[in-house]
Amino acid sequence: MTIDEKLSHFYDITVEDARAKAAAILEKHKETLEKMTEERKALSEENAQTQIKAETANARREVNKALSAEQLTIKRDWTKKQNELKEKLFSEVKGLLESFTKTPEYENYLTTKIKEALDFAENDEISIYLSPEDSSLAEKLQQSTGAAIQIAKDSFLGGIRATIPQKNILIDHSFAGNFEAAYKEFKFDGGPEHE
Repeated sequence: MTIDEKLSHFYDITVEDARAKAAAILEKHKETLEKMTEERKALSEENAQTQIKAETANARREVNKALSAEQLTIKRDWTKKQNELKEKLFSEVKGLLESFTKTPEYENYLTTKIKEALDFAENDEISIYLSPEDSSLAEKLQQSTGAAIQIAKDSFLGGIRATIPQKNILIDHSFAGNFEAAYKEFKFDGGPEHE
């Protein structure tokens, strides 16, 4: 083997060795880059999932906030409408009560309530009061019941009130008392659970 052949052979072996080492280094570098890429992908995916969860939670909060606000608005509107209907209903009831006080049945009603109060009082002193609107009926009721009728200072929409001072008893058959109690206790019970 000549020197040129030896040099050529040495060159080939060295180049071959260098190529092998370079290939190994490149392969290792490629593996490291792939590993870094996978780690970055996983980290990016994890960050994306975290951000999606945070945005989803934020969106839910916003939806719940908007829903609560809308429910509050609906409830306010519902309550306002109920109050309007309640006022309208009780306005009609008051009108019906006023109409009733102009009928012959009303006079019979007063006579019955006065007699009930007299029976309840038995022999005790009793004061019977009519609402000022019913003052025109006082004389007729005194004659039909035999009771002394007085006109109250304050209006109570009709009916009678009576007091038995010895027993400290108030008999209240006034329309105002019943009207106010019905107004306070009135509720709109409706919807599927009441049907």
